[in-house]
Amino acid sequence: MNLLNIQDIYRHLAPRVVRALGASRVVNIVGPRQAGKTTLVRDMIPSARYLTLDDDGLRAALEADPFGQLQALAQQVSGAGLPVVIDEVQRVPGVTLALKQIVDMDRRPGQYLLTGSSDIFAAGKALDSLAGRVASLLLRPFSSAEIAGTGVCRLLDAVAGGQQSCMELIPRPRGFRRADAIDLIVRGGFPEIRKLDDIDRIHRYQSYIDSILERDVAAVAEVRKPDVLRRLINQLACHTAEEMNVARLCSDLGARRETVNDYLDILSTLGIVHRLPAWMSSGAGKDVKSPKLHFLDTGCATALRGEDSRSYDLGAHPEALGHVLETYVYTELEKTLPLLSKHWRLFHWRNAPREIDIVAEAPGRLLALFETKASASVSAADFRHIDWFLKQGPGQAYRGVGFVVYLGEQLLSFGPGRIAVPLSVLWSYAGEAGGLIDAPDHG
Repeated sequence: MNLLNIQDIYRHLAPRVVRALGASRVVNIVGPRQAGKTTLVRDMIPSARYLTLDDDGLRAALEADPFGQLQALAQQVSGAGLPVVIDEVQRVPGVTLALKQIVDMDRRPGQYLLTGSSDIFAAGKALDSLAGRVASLLLRPFSSAEIAGTGVCRLLDAVAGGQQSCMELIPRPRGFRRADAIDLIVRGGFPEIRKLDDIDRIHRYQSYIDSILERDVAAVAEVRKPDVLRRLINQLACHTAEEMNVARLCSDLGARRETVNDYLDILSTLGIVHRLPAWMSSGAGKDVKSPKLHFLDTGCATALRGEDSRSYDLGAHPEALGHVLETYVYTELEKTLPLLSKHWRLFHWRNAPREIDIVAEAPGRLLALFETKASASVSAADFRHIDWFLKQGPGQAYRGVGFVVYLGEQLLSFGPGRIAVPLSVLWSYAGEAGGLIDAPDHG
């Protein structure tokens, strides 16, 4: 797999940022710490005015007089057609009311570009919202397609036309080895961390979590037991791609259910984990309703587990790779959602003994079902749960295509509604051109 240097990596979100600056008075880019938010903005708009609220003096000034400081900053770049860029804005949630006052007086788009590890407009500490005035965009760590320098994976967009159309719209998968897949999984997508050697990367991910606990958590909620939160993160890394069992977590941590649920909310807000809801239909019957937990970066999850590429050698326990592979496929699909032509939502489904790893649903009763398989071979039997779901189960009233994502190299049809896709389809779509901008086009 051809990997690019970090400084050469084009972020697929960039065109949406440009469009948002031309349409909204405030653009808010949210994503976990070190996901590349600041680099994205600096690469796109190199001549803008940049400020970081990690600066103690600036943070104190904004806390004391947010309206005056923001207005003064805007005046410094007035006439240049460039936004004021404020990094780590979640550290002063009180700026929301001042921003509202300023942009209500001046309705020009592209005035402020904010970045932060949590959304200040959704946080409880925010004094007011900027509904109708702000565009919020989510930036995750690198996707496999961004790392490979290819285009957005549009596998979900291919589903609408059914089986034949879907096969025609899926590009020829790029060749790859099992070792390539494992390397992508254990390195993860954080720009400055993924390039490190195994032992250094594991240590850096440990430090990364410590920095989040020290710098970001307080902006979201008060945590009275940081040691419990740290141990919870380690537990969640070990149970990625598993259904949530809060009672077990409470027992393992010696914590109350309320505390564990509050801490799960914090970690979700900061983009560390995601609770994938269970898909339901009117005829769901005994479907399991528990959400499934996914760690949102497999590099971070495997590092917290003390694992590297050798941990997934062919002689290793097969379930070890199976769970992180499922999480990897989920996170890759989740990164594409803001960039697709339809509004897709992701779920999981289980009705023992049957389960579907990922259920994607779009308007018009359209489904895409995903099973993952940590093997280079695939057979018709691997579609048995998908077959039942679409033909006899709760998906009968829906149009749908089922995929088995596996570690082989061939794109294979197993009959109507059944397609086996190599993992490399995630980074096999045609590339998209990027570029710098000196000033956003507000026309």
